[in-house]
Amino acid sequence: MVAFAANSLLNRAALAEGVIDPGSFAAIRVVSGAAVLVALLGLRVRRIPKLVRPDVLAALALAAYLTGFSFAYVALGAGPGALVLFGGVQATMFGGAVLGGERPPVLRWLGMAVSFGGLVLLVGPGGGAAGPLAYALMALAALGWGIYSLIGRRAVDPLAATAWNFVYAVPVVVAVALVAGGAAATTPGVLLAVLSGAVTSGLGYALWYALLPRLGATRAAVAQLSVPVIALLAGVALLGEAVSGTAVIASALILGGIALGLAPIKRT
Repeated sequence: MVAFAANSLLNRAALAEGVIDPGSFAAIRVVSGAAVLVALLGLRVRRIPKLVRPDVLAALALAAYLTGFSFAYVALGAGPGALVLFGGVQATMFGGAVLGGERPPVLRWLGMAVSFGGLVLLVGPGGGAAGPLAYALMALAALGWGIYSLIGRRAVDPLAATAWNFVYAVPVVVAVALVAGGAAATTPGVLLAVLSGAVTSGLGYALWYALLPRLGATRAAVAQLSVPVIALLAGVALLGEAVSGTAVIASALILGGIALGLAPIKRT
């Protein structure tokens, strides 16, 4: 969850400062993530890894998330963006889990509702006059990440699955970046994108795929609602941002809901 929060901070920092355009950020992010993950695969097997058959749906879902995420944050504020993203991920993963036969207990539904209420309170009203396209792009990102996470439940080799998903997502993300065009990337912008791709995306997503089979879809969906709280705390610690009383109450609701949703269920 810390890696996911860091991705939001890195993306927003790069776009807010205007040091890179969203297409270039997404492209560099996916290329650097693929390079690091394939290199780790090579070190593990002590040879150049051979291409495997792509999981087309996983690669497309990852590409949808990466591109939608970057382009949406050009117009969306952090608050509305978080609401659309994590609300959409919740709906996608809970819906996919139920359709797949998973029956979340009542406490998990209740925990999800409490946490989502806290998220709404945290992001609050306002956040700028973003147009419908920005919201649609973030909804696309939410759908992509939700599907990508649902697929991850069956990952046998998390590192390999993440590496090849990144590799096969590269042509899609790069093509979108080329079509969209944009301003030339500066050195700080490239460095932020590489850090996001190589560390907080590549390594972070491999760890996520390793955890998903143990968590299950609904618990994983609830756990991700902690990301806005982590981002809030990081903003305080790293950027010296102020915290309102409302944010404290909202964070308590989110974390309390997560604790409720992840509580072990006693079976009789």
